[in-house]
Amino acid sequence: MFLSDVDIKKGLESGALIIKPFNEEQLQLASYDVTLGNEFEVVDRHTIGSSDPARKIFPKTTKLFVADGEEFVLHPGENVLGKQREFIGVDNEHLILLSGKSSLARIGLVVHNTAMLFNPGHKFFPTFELVNASNIPIILRPGMQVAQILFAKLTSPTSKSYEEVGRFDSENSNHFADKK
Repeated sequence: MFLSDVDIKKGLESGALIIKPFNEEQLQLASYDVTLGNEFEVVDRHTIGSSDPARKIFPKTTKLFVADGEEFVLHPGENVLGKQREFIGVDNEHLILLSGKSSLARIGLVVHNTAMLFNPGHKFFPTFELVNASNIPIILRPGMQVAQILFAKLTSPTSKSYEEVGRFDSENSNHFADKK
């Protein structure tokens, strides 16, 4: 069951859901619009010929900070990571789904390749997998609304907490750490 705007507000009040900072204007009928932060991670294309996930070989990356009011140009075919500005989280009775905004999808912006499900109990600043699928550059600015999150209620609480499951492996990760 997906939560409505009324239930999202109730969840925020009870502490079952977290959105910080929360802006009432970003609350939609059954979702919440999230914004792009100031951090980006780009691949240095000149350091490695290819990625080999089986051997844990990934290209070298560079982290960039883009100030508020400045822009980041996402070129055609380019894939970069970008941090979400809002800190979000849920208890063990809810999960979060990330979805792109249709207005941006129409111009070729993809905000997630596969990572759209945020597990129950997870609390963090999500990372967007930003891809320009069009043939012209897309200008991104910190603070712009780039995606929406949907909250779903589980039929029962999970048997373990997110921390107990320990799915995140920061040691073997070559991308933004999704932990606070």
